[in-house]
Amino acid sequence: MGYRNDLWEVAAARNGVLTVAEAEDAGVPAVEMRKLAARGALCAHGQGVYTHRDVPKTSFTEPTIAVALAGEGGFLHRESVLGLLGLGQFNPPKVRVGTRRRVRRALPEWMELESRRDVPDEDLTSYDGVPSTTVRRALEDMRTRMPPDRWGAVVGEALRRDLISEQDAVAWKAVSA
Repeated sequence: MGYRNDLWEVAAARNGVLTVAEAEDAGVPAVEMRKLAARGALCAHGQGVYTHRDVPKTSFTEPTIAVALAGEGGFLHRESVLGLLGLGQFNPPKVRVGTRRRVRRALPEWMELESRRDVPDEDLTSYDGVPSTTVRRALEDMRTRMPPDRWGAVVGEALRRDLISEQDAVAWKAVSA
């Protein structure tokens, strides 16, 4: 088969994105990834994060790259979670990524990294392979950052799509009243 096909399988499962650690787990040495990037099969995004050129990009590709660049423990948060799932009308200028640990690497301008030690494990999940806070947590974080009517509409849409519980919606409505 070859390394290129092995990496395609890894990347196809992760929205076209792969890291050196994932490639090594699949039996592909880091040096081979650099060679494939030099030949144009992979596109390097920095710090061992690549996209496979043969895997079609989706709306989940850029957020997956951002979380991978943040490193282990990185996750989408706030409006980036809501935008990822198509809740409301969000078009943030930057992909917001949270992490519980210190990150000391240069990151692209299109992403914003924030320390989020306040997010417990039960508020973390994954949507199509993208580590994220839960929709409930994202809505809680956005409640004071949005106009109340717009926030209420997003809560209603999340409830209709079964992304939050009826209890959460009722509790938030009682607090807002």
